Amino acid sequence: MRILHLEDDRQDAELVQETLENDGIACQVVRVEAEAEFIASLQEGGFDVILADYTLPSFDGLSALKIAQQNWPRVPFIFVSGTLDEEVAIEALKIGATDYVFKTRLARIVPSVQRALREAAERSDLSRAEEALRRSEAYLAEAQRLSHTGSFGWNISSGEIYWSRETFRIFEYEPVDRVSTKFIIERTHPDDLLSVQKLIDRVSGERKSWDLEHRLLMPDGSVKYLRVVGHPSESASGNFEFVGAVTDVTERKEAEADLQRALDEIKLLRDQLYKENIALREEIDKASMFEEIVGESPALRAVLARVAKVAPTDSTVLITGETGTGKELIARAIHKRSRRCSRAFVTVNCAATPASLIASELFGHEKGAFTGALQRRLGRFELAEGGTIFLDEIGELPAETQVALLRVLQEREFERIGGSQSIRADVRVIAATNRDLASAIASGDFRSDLFYRLNVFPIEMPPLRERKEDIATLIEYFVHRYSRKAGKKIGAIEQRTLELLRSYAWPGNIRELQNVIERSVVVCETDLFAVDPSWLSFESSSPRESPEPIARKSPAQEREAIETALAATAGRVSGPTGAAAHLNMPASTLESKIRSLRINKYRFKRP
Repeated sequence: MRILHLEDDRQDAELVQETLENDGIACQVVRVEAEAEFIASLQEGGFDVILADYTLPSFDGLSALKIAQQNWPRVPFIFVSGTLDEEVAIEALKIGATDYVFKTRLARIVPSVQRALREAAERSDLSRAEEALRRSEAYLAEAQRLSHTGSFGWNISSGEIYWSRETFRIFEYEPVDRVSTKFIIERTHPDDLLSVQKLIDRVSGERKSWDLEHRLLMPDGSVKYLRVVGHPSESASGNFEFVGAVTDVTERKEAEADLQRALDEIKLLRDQLYKENIALREEIDKASMFEEIVGESPALRAVLARVAKVAPTDSTVLITGETGTGKELIARAIHKRSRRCSRAFVTVNCAATPASLIASELFGHEKGAFTGALQRRLGRFELAEGGTIFLDEIGELPAETQVALLRVLQEREFERIGGSQSIRADVRVIAATNRDLASAIASGDFRSDLFYRLNVFPIEMPPLRERKEDIATLIEYFVHRYSRKAGKKIGAIEQRTLELLRSYAWPGNIRELQNVIERSVVVCETDLFAVDPSWLSFESSSPRESPEPIARKSPAQEREAIETALAATAGRVSGPTGAAAHLNMPASTLESKIRSLRINKYRFKRP
């Protein structure tokens, strides 16, 4: 403890310090005699107590007390003097002295100092508490102002109502001491007056929480929207009252009205655009639906004729054919010429999605339906509402999901995973597969009743080897497409290349042809298009019995089969000698499975 002692007698100062230390109060005493020293010491700070003699040669204790009270009021001030009479002592206490001790009774200095320190600590704690309370009240008032939320208290028995300053501001009243329900009634909008009066009458006899939105009609004619929430409370003395909040929600209501007007305008514009699109579509030539389907061969024309017949209907279509023959293009062409063309066309690759997730992918799931289902998720059938869903690789669908799909096709409804509510499905279904479904039915991998539901209107895509007439047209189409993309000008196709590509059997069909041409365009350095014959595997291009594709297996079995195929093909996925051909599946499907199973295909590459 540090003590500033205003004393001209060194021995008296030492005696005071000795008395304190003998009683266990360790202290450091700084003795000063003059006013300048006294003020300079206080300015340095760090003193816990001021002790002062009343009379000094050039200064006096009463003047020192006034200086201390004016600038350092929190430091206790005790007179220690031998000349202090009773009247002076009383005057000193009035000014702010903590205590006075006569030098003849110096033993009193110990309890006097202890009491002074204790009271100083209590005053400091009280000051901090008061400052914290003021700061808290200021924060609350500012928070209420920023959030446009006032508070209130309503004592039912006495009728007394308390409003915060923000509540007065919301109602546009000057703050007063007494508030009554009359203040509320006067400001309430006439159309809401009955509901507000009923609430006041009801809650006066009930002890229940309430939540009411109503309007205020202000003196200037403007309207405010309020939300008032009240909660019952009972004090220790048994007084019942409501406490609650009044929120000015005018801005929110106005924003909601603006949003609704904007939505109405968007709907109007959307309807206009829809009508314009209908008129525009009527002007498009029927052939435009096949703008991405290239060829004039009889086999292709037969397919397009069937597409033109089935497209305007809602019949379910099953598209079969080898991989790479353009089954998805045909599905899109059907959708484009259907009555659903303005709505969504949603594609699902049944082979690329793990068996445990395919049902959720198709039908969605509720929150908590399974581990990891942290929120509700809409399935593809809901996303395709009013439009078309294309189920590619339908032959890879798990047995349990086949049952759910059968229900959709039969009853036009389904349930989300983990849900109990049936959802109507206004969706056209187009399915595709490169598998022999008859064999899959015979082996028990595919349900016959689902097959018959899907096979309402079958379309079989011819392989490219049966469309020899289209190869030259396709070559020209892809050369033009990829040369423009690569920024190259290719003016002619080498005759030898044309004959080479016509003689090739194309086991990968159009997709393989597309890849070969894109690769050739990339490496082409002249305006004459040519293909390296080594890129074509004639020994493997003739039609032959393909191995059975991967059935629905566990992830571990799928991983083993894919890794075995990648090892056999040195990590190559696409092409006639790639892993996809070994597994009898499209390269895009195999790539999806490699990603979902997190297989590193590059480790199978050979130097």
